[in-house]
Amino acid sequence: MPKFAANLSMMFTEVPFLDRFAAAAAAGFQAVEFLFPYDYPPETVAAKLRENRLENVLFNMPPGDWAAGERGIGCVPGREEEFRAGVEKALAYAQCLGTPRIHAMAGITPAGIDRQTLRSTYAANLRFAAEALAARGRTLLIEAINTRDIPRFFLNTQAESYALCTEIAAPNLKMQMDLYHMQIVEGDLAVKLRQYIAHCGHIQIAGVPGRNEPDTGEVNYPYLFRLLDELGYAGWIGCEYRPSGKTADGLGWLPR
Repeated sequence: MPKFAANLSMMFTEVPFLDRFAAAAAAGFQAVEFLFPYDYPPETVAAKLRENRLENVLFNMPPGDWAAGERGIGCVPGREEEFRAGVEKALAYAQCLGTPRIHAMAGITPAGIDRQTLRSTYAANLRFAAEALAARGRTLLIEAINTRDIPRFFLNTQAESYALCTEIAAPNLKMQMDLYHMQIVEGDLAVKLRQYIAHCGHIQIAGVPGRNEPDTGEVNYPYLFRLLDELGYAGWIGCEYRPSGKTADGLGWLPR
C-alpha cells in the first residue's frame, strides 16, 4: 500500500508554512516534503516535525536565486563553489531534520554554452554531492522536469537521469520520478516505472495537465499505485500538487 507525504510548499497554503505541519497531521499524513526549508532555522522546522509526529522525507538543495528565476545551479559552469556550499547547507538541515533524501536541481540551461559542457558540470557536481551525502548516510536525488513548467530546464527525461546515475555509479544517487512531469514529457508511465524502479529513490504525483489533485486529469493513478505495490516500491510518494480549492476539501482521493 503506498505511503503518501504531503508537499507543504504546494499543499495547505491556506495557512503560513510553519502551520502547515499541524494541518498535514490533522489530515492524516505521517510524512511531509517541501521545496526548501531555508527561510527558517533548522531547529524551528525540526520542532514542528516533532510536535506533529511527522517525518520529513525530502527537500531540495539551495537553488540559486529562486526569486530571479533560477531553478538550481547544478549544470551551470562557474557556480561550482556555490553548489558545494549549498551541499553543506542542505546537509546541516538534513542532519537536524532527520531528512534521508536531498534533491539537487539541475538548473536552467544558460545561453551560449553547449550541452556537453553543461552535462559535464552537472555530473562533476553530482559526484561531489553524492560523496558528501554518502558520508552522512543520505541519498542524493535527481529529477527530470518538463519544460512547459520550467522552460529550458536541463534534465527532462528518465533516460537522461538514468544515464547520469549509471555513469556516476554512486550507490546513493537515485532517480526522483515525478509522474506529473513524466506524463507531460514522455507518457508511457507504467513502462517507465517497470524499467527504472530499481533506480528510483522517490516518487511524486499530481493530476495532469492542471497539476491539481491526483484524481483529476488524464492519469489513472489507482492503476499506477497498484503497479508500484506489484513492483515492490516501499518508498514515499510525494503529493506535489496544487489543490484546486482548500486542501482538505480535495483529499477525498486519499482514503480511497
